[in-house]
Amino acid sequence: MSGTENVRRRRSVIAASVAAGVLLAGGGGVYLATTASGDGTGAGAAAKAADAAGPPTPLRLEGGSGDATGGGDTRGGPGIAPGEPDPGGGPNGTVYTAKGPLPQGPSSAAVHRPEGLVTSAEVTRLAEALGISGSPSLVGEVWTIRPEKDGSGARLDVARKAPGNWTYSWYDGGPAGDACLKGRACPPPGESKPAPGGTPLSEAAAKAAAAPVLKALGQDDAKVTATGVVNGSVRVVNADPVVGGLPTYGWSTGLHIARDGRAVAGSGTLKEPAEGAVYPVIGASKALAALNEDAKGTGPIGVGHCPTAPPAVDGNGNGRPEDARTGGTPAPGHVEPTPPCQTIVDRAAPDQVPVTAAVFGLAARDVDGERLLVPSWLFTADPADGAPYTVVRTAVAPEYLVPPSKPSPEPTPPPGDGTQAARVVESVRVQGDGRELAVTFWGGVCSTYTVKADEQPDRVTVRIVEKTDPDRVCIMIAKDFTKTVTLKSPLGDRPVVDAASGEAVPRR
Repeated sequence: MSGTENVRRRRSVIAASVAAGVLLAGGGGVYLATTASGDGTGAGAAAKAADAAGPPTPLRLEGGSGDATGGGDTRGGPGIAPGEPDPGGGPNGTVYTAKGPLPQGPSSAAVHRPEGLVTSAEVTRLAEALGISGSPSLVGEVWTIRPEKDGSGARLDVARKAPGNWTYSWYDGGPAGDACLKGRACPPPGESKPAPGGTPLSEAAAKAAAAPVLKALGQDDAKVTATGVVNGSVRVVNADPVVGGLPTYGWSTGLHIARDGRAVAGSGTLKEPAEGAVYPVIGASKALAALNEDAKGTGPIGVGHCPTAPPAVDGNGNGRPEDARTGGTPAPGHVEPTPPCQTIVDRAAPDQVPVTAAVFGLAARDVDGERLLVPSWLFTADPADGAPYTVVRTAVAPEYLVPPSKPSPEPTPPPGDGTQAARVVESVRVQGDGRELAVTFWGGVCSTYTVKADEQPDRVTVRIVEKTDPDRVCIMIAKDFTKTVTLKSPLGDRPVVDAASGEAVPRR
């Protein structure tokens, strides 16, 4: 048996043991992931080795010590998937309630981190599965196979450094002569023409077309979905791989399959992360309690303060206070109690969302500027008024997580210069060639904003600079803004950090 076959067999056995440990309980409401580290091989041996070497180094998770993420798919990683609800809820917060008993899970689990370099042979294997001819060439730190002549055809780019992020696209080429001037606007070089109309492939056929690519990636045991459709006729296939025998969140492969069964676009990672240090982990009940603590909400959102009642007047219209109990002039020294200020938002109850499944797995997290797979609980939230979505909570024991650092206070600008403290960034989206960042944040309607970016080899820090007119009277209304900033080089897999909070910014 070859080394590759032996690894695949070991992964299959581990995956089967995980599947066997997923039981239905609580009246069909909760999945129990009952796997635990063994004593002789795999995670059990790794745990023993870690114990012999001493306790593992605490993890410094960017974006908070636990960080809940939500989304109807598993491609978002930390942050909220587009169109999905915020797992933290609105101003009133969210309470997640398990519909049945929750699993304890294993006592320990390993983080997995990218290691090594992608080889030319690995890129060639992926290219052949995608139907791309040609040999990869190394351009800087990226393996690439590019179309020749007019630029039409397939293009594959793979980062040389693990985990080997890759992107695949197909360009059919532009029209000949000046046809572009006589008809509809043509796509710029490097972009595909709009897909022709028609019925997309069935989900089963699209999965079958994607199977050779997933096999070349070593992800033939991945959880595969194919419910999405883009451009009217292109089926979207997403695969969440199994790593170390555990399901993953935020580490998926995506493929666009055309009506003829050909992959026309895709992205993912080429190298499977290697097993790292083993950490003690908490059960699903404690993780859900921590998730609810994080999801308490942002508090009431309003304009100004609570209204102050005008002073009472006596029967002659004089502005003297009246005793609320007698209607007469209060006795000397009497102080009328002030009722607490309470807005409608204050009185609203938090959103109640049932949790119907809890599975132990690995979630992609930024740790000290490096993207790792961290042991986590994957909760399925099933709101009454929407589609189910996934909420993730780190399972690593709290004593092995570095508390999130508070940003250093910045000097207050002198009064009258029209500047304000930087706003907190909500999300960021990578556009164009990977150098343009669209940064979203909340701000006031009377201010002007610019985005500044500080580029480092391991991260990009963005700052929102606000400028106001101190002589202008403005109402206190907030709205969301999106401003762009252009980097000197493509963002790649570098995390984006908010200068105001010091935390990682979710990607959209």
